[in-house]
Amino acid sequence: MCTSMRIRTDGDYAYREDAIERAADFYDCNKTKAVVSACEDVPRLVAAARQVLERDDLTHEQRQEIAETLSTRVTSFEGEKNVTVERE
Repeated sequence: MCTSMRIRTDGDYAYREDAIERAADFYDCNKTKAVVSACEDVPRLVAAARQVLERDDLTHEQRQEIAETLSTRVTSFEGEKNVTVERE
């Protein structure tokens, strides 16, 4: 079991520092807890988004709008009859 972990934030990975700081601000906690909180939240949020996009009472246009709203730089949703999630 890992007892320590480091996240590179130098060079090409400098953007990670900003992302972690935004998460710490969002969760109002330290950076470590923010990373753990985000890791716990993301799978649940993706599952919830899939459930919403699979609802039968939404029009195709509504699905597309919701999918576009929920998509991020890393995770994209598509508002089709079959819901797909892509990760980069």
